[in-house]
Amino acid sequence: MSKSKDVEMKDAENGSVDALASTKQVIEEIESSFNLLEKAATSFDNRYVSKVLRDFAPLRKKLQENEQALPTIVNDYISGDAKKYLLSLLPAPLDAEADGTEKKSSLTPEVELYIYLLVQVHLLDLDRIDQLNELSPRLIKLMNSYNRRSLDFIQAKVWFYISRGKELAGDLISIRPELLYSLRTASLRHDTESTASIITLLLRNYLLSHEISQAANLVENIQFPEHAANALVARYYYYLARINAIQLDYSTAHECVIATIRKAPQTKLASGFVQSATKLNIVIELLMGEIPELKTFKNTSGNFEPYFQVTRAVKLGDLKLFEEVLKKYESAFKRDSNYTLISRLRQNVIKTGIRIISLSYSKISLKDICIKLHLDSEEATEYIVSKAIRDGVIEATINHQKGYMQSNELLDVYSTKVPQAEFDQRIKFCLTLHNDSVKSMRFPNDSENKQANKEIEPSDEVELLKAIEEGDLDDFMD
Repeated sequence: MSKSKDVEMKDAENGSVDALASTKQVIEEIESSFNLLEKAATSFDNRYVSKVLRDFAPLRKKLQENEQALPTIVNDYISGDAKKYLLSLLPAPLDAEADGTEKKSSLTPEVELYIYLLVQVHLLDLDRIDQLNELSPRLIKLMNSYNRRSLDFIQAKVWFYISRGKELAGDLISIRPELLYSLRTASLRHDTESTASIITLLLRNYLLSHEISQAANLVENIQFPEHAANALVARYYYYLARINAIQLDYSTAHECVIATIRKAPQTKLASGFVQSATKLNIVIELLMGEIPELKTFKNTSGNFEPYFQVTRAVKLGDLKLFEEVLKKYESAFKRDSNYTLISRLRQNVIKTGIRIISLSYSKISLKDICIKLHLDSEEATEYIVSKAIRDGVIEATINHQKGYMQSNELLDVYSTKVPQAEFDQRIKFCLTLHNDSVKSMRFPNDSENKQANKEIEPSDEVELLKAIEEGDLDDFMD
């Protein structure tokens, strides 16, 4: 028995030693990020900040596994009342090192704000939303006290988690004045990253509150930065597509959602965002009278079964099947915020059914159409058929006295304007793709940045080239 106890004690000691070594390794990793942030502040090169944020997601997981790492960083680098407040939110730190005072004296605004960002993420991961929202006013006051371009990327990230905390708490309205004020400040300072981030946060805020007119007014009165990161551009186009779809501008919405899918980072972190954009694209194509390709539904990483069944009902023109699918998958559609748009497809189902009937019958009574399409009455059927004729859905005439529909002979499609419109749409898509590709190319920096680039160490060059910004699009899918 004594031998087994000794073995257990040795295993426990080894485990504690390994945990301590792992914690110190995480602390060293955070301190190496501080060095990069200080380089960014001195050389005015935001590529160092991009590298720090690119390594942010792996570091976030390590902080969850090593709870004492972040409190130790706060204890070593933060001072005064801020230190007491932050330590009250975190577990007990490791023993303070002898050189702790030297670390405090070298604190820069970039490092200070990055530590606050780590605390934000830690509170969010632990689901301590109330404490996260209590920290937000301090962060807003801190960010307003600085005007440094090396803080732009970190501030954009901080604003995201401030807004996320309010969203999880169900308090969407209280954060709007601060977001609008910060948007004006960032625009005046030409802070591209913060401007783009705050615009997307405001649009999401309005959409979650179902204030579509407010979101549309914001889009009309602001100009989204051209040189923003692809992740933020993708989010902006996604919200723009949803706004236009709700306002019945399906062609513009389709262009925006295609741009969203094309600009979204093709990484595992962005898979949830790409799935949401793809589902929205399916609904918009159905509302435009088009049927999505079958390969769209074969994405194994997402649940596209409800959208496949809706597409099937629209393609068959079966109103009864459509209502059954809408009722069966109502919760899934509401979870994706697409239920209202899908409810509009009822008219498309009826139009498709009328088109199929007009191709199958040269002459058919309105009563039979009413029975086949499961409509309410013959009067409603006559109105729907006449509207389909006026909209160009079918080529037919109605005999009101005898109560039947007479289909006209099918014209040659090449004698109409349909091929021209299709060709024009494809040309516009190709030109838009070319223009976006040119805009996203990286050109040489100004002479000031070239001088800063000369100071880059050769060992860091490979890492800096990899620092092309990738968006954390999975943040909204938590």
